[in-house]
Amino acid sequence: MAGIDLDLRHLPELGSRTDYRIGAIGAGFIMRDVQLAAYDEAGFSVVAIASRTPEHARSCAERWGIGRVYESWRELLADPEVEILDIAYPPDRQLEIVREAVGHADHIKGILAQKPLATNLEDAAEIVRLCEEAGIVLGVNQNMRYDQSMRALKTLLGRGYLGEPVVAQIVMHARPHWQDFLRGLDRLAILNMSIHHLDVFRFLFGEPERILVSVREDPSIEFEHTDGMAFYILEYASGLRAVAIDDCFTWTDHGIEWRVEGTEGVARGTIGWPDYPEGSPSTIDFTTRLQPGYWFLPRWEERWFPQAFIGTMGQLMRALEEGEEPEISGRDNLRTMALVEAAYRSAGEGRAVRLDEIVVEVRGGEA
Repeated sequence: MAGIDLDLRHLPELGSRTDYRIGAIGAGFIMRDVQLAAYDEAGFSVVAIASRTPEHARSCAERWGIGRVYESWRELLADPEVEILDIAYPPDRQLEIVREAVGHADHIKGILAQKPLATNLEDAAEIVRLCEEAGIVLGVNQNMRYDQSMRALKTLLGRGYLGEPVVAQIVMHARPHWQDFLRGLDRLAILNMSIHHLDVFRFLFGEPERILVSVREDPSIEFEHTDGMAFYILEYASGLRAVAIDDCFTWTDHGIEWRVEGTEGVARGTIGWPDYPEGSPSTIDFTTRLQPGYWFLPRWEERWFPQAFIGTMGQLMRALEEGEEPEISGRDNLRTMALVEAAYRSAGEGRAVRLDEIVVEVRGGEA
């Protein structure tokens, strides 16, 4: 097969130490049904949990064999056994938790914060500053980076099987689960759904120069909002155009498809999230001029939900062990948050916005 390596490295690379003691803050769907399921599969050690609703925390603890349940997250922060804090709280609440968590840097060595890191760039930058000054390693749970098809696509790009990327696209027709806390925020689809796609475009292709965005309301949502759906183009200096349609309105035939066309090959695939909880693995098909006229169809059993969350926690553990920045560090994630800000500016002003218009500064250097 003309030297085509079909080991596409679709799984996360864990460090040799995976027994860091985790304290979980939050007991909603994403923690209860996804993150804790992933950690249980990986053999990670969750030693304590707290939630806004203590009975939810107790239910989670019973289900997943977590030894200690705290009535409040403040009590959990003081637990000297907790080495990694795993926050799955609404984005407008994470800064408050981090502000207090950094006072426990004697035992809290790492924080995995949920995405979006905050509701705005300023609060996100403050979270990064607080962690850096306290010497706490901050990772962000941008879990689509660990979707297996995205890892495999990154490998294809790195090996040059696709050549120079020319056009990339993500087309989503799927209804997210809009949590109740989003009713009080003025940002919806871009901040809470499109952020996955914006971040994964950065992961795959690096930093774009400009973004052009159009949004509209979702007529099926009863609460007030502006961006119920989002449609956008990222422009790269190389000429690459990355395009996404985030149709959160659809009421049938849910799915997410992606495609990347390059000078030497084409890759296409699906994201296996919309049919959760039944679930299905994401997929990738690719063809390359190295093997003309042939489509490779590698497959795997792992899924975005829950197995990708092994990767997001695993990359933080590896960073702690090796004394390095996490792959999805807080400082890196500020660039995704800046892209979110540029997207809202583009939608609001009806123009393409250059990323250098969005200044991100954190004490200790520009992000």
